Amino acid sequence: MAHINIDGAQNVEVSKPIPSQKSPQEQLEIMEAYTRAHKNGANLDKAFREIHCLKVLFPRLFRTLEPGDQIAGRLDFLPIGFGSVTSIGGVGHYCVFHKLRAFKSLLKTEEEKARVDALYDYWQYHDVKSIYCQDVLTEDTTGRFIDCKYPFMATARLSGMMLDYQKLMRLGVNGLIEEIQRQDLSKPFIQASLEAMKLFQTVISYQIDLVKESKKEASLDWKQDLDVMEEDLIWIKEHKPVTFHQALQLFWLYALCAGCINYGRMDMVLGPYLKKDMDAGRLSEEKALEYIASLWKMIENRRTTVNGRIIVGGRGRENVEACDLFTRLCLKVCKKVRYVEPQFTLRFDHTTPKDILDMAYECIASGATYPTLYNDDVNIPAVQYAMRVPEKIAEQYVPFGCGEYVIQGKSVGTPNTLLNMLKLLQISMNGGIDPMDGIYKAGPVTCKPLKELKTFEDLMDQYQKVQDYYFDLSIYAQKHSYEIMNQEVSFLFTSILMDDCIHREKGLLDGGVEILGGTNETYGNINASDALYAIKTLVFDQKKYTLKQLNEATLHDFKGYERIQKDLLKQDKYGNDKKECDELANRCYEYVAKGIRQRGIDAGMGYYLIVISNNQTNTDWGHQTDASLDGRNKGVYMNPANNPQGGAAKSGPTAVLNSLVHFDAKYHGGSVQNIKFTPRMMHEDKEKVKALFQTYFENGGCQLMVTVVDHGQLEDAQKHPEKYPDLIVRVAGYSAVFVNLTKDIQDELLSRTLYD
Repeated sequence: MAHINIDGAQNVEVSKPIPSQKSPQEQLEIMEAYTRAHKNGANLDKAFREIHCLKVLFPRLFRTLEPGDQIAGRLDFLPIGFGSVTSIGGVGHYCVFHKLRAFKSLLKTEEEKARVDALYDYWQYHDVKSIYCQDVLTEDTTGRFIDCKYPFMATARLSGMMLDYQKLMRLGVNGLIEEIQRQDLSKPFIQASLEAMKLFQTVISYQIDLVKESKKEASLDWKQDLDVMEEDLIWIKEHKPVTFHQALQLFWLYALCAGCINYGRMDMVLGPYLKKDMDAGRLSEEKALEYIASLWKMIENRRTTVNGRIIVGGRGRENVEACDLFTRLCLKVCKKVRYVEPQFTLRFDHTTPKDILDMAYECIASGATYPTLYNDDVNIPAVQYAMRVPEKIAEQYVPFGCGEYVIQGKSVGTPNTLLNMLKLLQISMNGGIDPMDGIYKAGPVTCKPLKELKTFEDLMDQYQKVQDYYFDLSIYAQKHSYEIMNQEVSFLFTSILMDDCIHREKGLLDGGVEILGGTNETYGNINASDALYAIKTLVFDQKKYTLKQLNEATLHDFKGYERIQKDLLKQDKYGNDKKECDELANRCYEYVAKGIRQRGIDAGMGYYLIVISNNQTNTDWGHQTDASLDGRNKGVYMNPANNPQGGAAKSGPTAVLNSLVHFDAKYHGGSVQNIKFTPRMMHEDKEKVKALFQTYFENGGCQLMVTVVDHGQLEDAQKHPEKYPDLIVRVAGYSAVFVNLTKDIQDELLSRTLYD
């Protein structure tokens, strides 16, 4: 048995997965075959072992087409397999242990169940994430994602890979094969990459067979679509794409094989083919909308919750006219289909056509929650500084997941570390002990008793020493995640379309990728700064209480200390455009952001940045965080991302947005801002809201995402979920059907101010 148990949930799962099309017996057979391939490859180069394992999965894991599909490519995921991220399995050679145990319950015979037990025992020692966890997890400071009793969580995943699909279009399958063949074929990575492309051709052939099978029972209309699908699959197997549908089909199948669940700037990839077809009269707008809607459905069916990013708009695009054509059609689809995925994202700047911004506004006002809005006038210079790249490269930034940035086709930036800033403050104020569970978690840092902290700066200094210790833990954990993943796998399909793995003849994490970066998700940042502001005001400015008195109140969850809690709650809070409060929040932000960034530079990484993120972890982590000096009770959700704590913003939307722009974007690697409006305000006060957004972005706002709901609608949905099966809300970096969320997450959303 592994000495650290990593069983249990390993990611946020809101969308209900689609069950495998294969019988439990067939699934078991595939997982056993994969395990044998892995075991038999123990003495092989990691790239050879990987390709042997991939040949077990592909094309066998592909599902049959469903009536109405306009593109081919549906894929099953099993508890054991190969992947990049936990959203659809795991990283590298993975086993999702709690899902394997659940799978066991589907089997009927003891012999079959014993075979599952054998798989479980083997993968405890060979699952890539398990290997990583044995090295970095501790009993006090570092837990696995998502074990929220720790102040710091670490994981292994390869999130946010945005491949160079333009290269795939430019060269086609045979062109990529020829490029690989020009390299040193004696190198295992190059040999395995060549085999991966041959395997991809096998996948395409398999899709052709699936299309032929579907034709036997297809309606007349769908059969015509299937005829096109078959012809285009035959074409792209050997040739680079010529039409919009061929390009769409090629991109989608490759993304599935690579295990990528974010897709990037698809207007640049697909827009030129779309415009060429429409200009030539080969493709009507109606049919183009069908194709895009089918892609939306395929992405939604993968059920990756916080992913599925498709980005359109912004600077750094060639053939802007074609890209904008694709953007306009995507906006039409987004408004109509109302899925929680893809996370449709619009990059814009001061040159973006007004009609595109108007369409985006109407889409948001309709309640679709998309597109999320990213301001290139702020983000491009910010990325230049943060990632230390020239402007031309910074123009290719793309957000993924919960708002982290990567450079499309050039950088790895996966968030494998997470910090709870509020819990660290509590640890620093309690002699290094976490008051939630009484465990010492300050490592070598000596935390003075509160009575020895004579000034506010003494308190800040102690807090920052604890932070520094955890910053050091985080950079080690981030780098080591890459070392372990690289030790075990090459990520062949991903490497082939990332600069400059093929020409360097190295796998992605083996020196192949041009920019190796990373991000650290931060939580409870505003709770911590609001608590510090209350301490500064009540203890050091007004001298109304001592530090010990305030801390005692939190240790008792304010029971018997109601007056203190009332005083804490009425102090100025971030989100109300209060200068001193917001300046302290910014001071805290910059200390964390600069400290993490500098450690990345010192460690030789391309970049290592904080992301002010949220994916419901603010609620989960809040459950395991003691009462805090912003007036928040024990176990209550923490603030979401860069936003105020629920209920704290009392001065209107302008004040909230004015507070949000205090954080200089050049120090972080992504930050998410949520706001809620009623449909009345979005429609009747449309011009006022547009002016509000414009002012926010002109003042330095980097990002915004909007939920539009009526007064009482969310409350009624809690009581009568059957009436609201399609009510979509913005949680943070992702959207979700409200009734699919747990009550505690719903409550946190309800706590956010609704502006009317």
